[in-house]
Amino acid sequence: MLKYSPELTLREARALYFEINNFPNGGYDERWVKMKAGPFPIWFPNIKARQLAVRFHDLHHILTEYETTWKGETEIGAWEVATGIGPFWVGWVLDLLAFAIGLVINPRGVYRAFMRGRHSANLYHSVTFDDALLAQRVGAMRRALRLEAVGAGATSRDVVSFIAWSLASVAAYAAAGVALLATFAVVFVLLLWASGNLVWPGL
Repeated sequence: MLKYSPELTLREARALYFEINNFPNGGYDERWVKMKAGPFPIWFPNIKARQLAVRFHDLHHILTEYETTWKGETEIGAWEVATGIGPFWVGWVLDLLAFAIGLVINPRGVYRAFMRGRHSANLYHSVTFDDALLAQRVGAMRRALRLEAVGAGATSRDVVSFIAWSLASVAAYAAAGVALLATFAVVFVLLLWASGNLVWPGL
């Protein structure tokens, strides 16, 4: 059963999406973004590039009906990667990380979402985020993006693409892990140095 009726405008559906997910006005202008990994919150800066991409990302949640749970985020990540994210580099980073997580916690869902993306389109490439876009009906936009098509079988090229992007997502996840560990190491060393517990050789 569809959560977002085809008769709603994207503006109306987005208001419902904010209400369902407890996103006050989407949080687009907040300085920090909070995610939860189980009971633990994860905070990261809401940089301008993310603010631009997430407006389309939220509409994609509505149009595809993927949830904002961890499982749903892995699926929409795979779908957006398959449809292409264009110049929105933050979208590429976050979606590839979600893709990699999905290979572990939701492999079938990620595969299905990726194949769906191979045979549909998204909003990143073809539209401007404005009032005219938000005035469009959900059903009409789903048809325009070919999201209502069913039965599109996976071709050998689709499968090869899935394998390639799976490897890319794992590489992105590994690179993010290395960068995070390196950051923690630098901060730890600086804290030791500032406390006077670290003495550099020859000093």
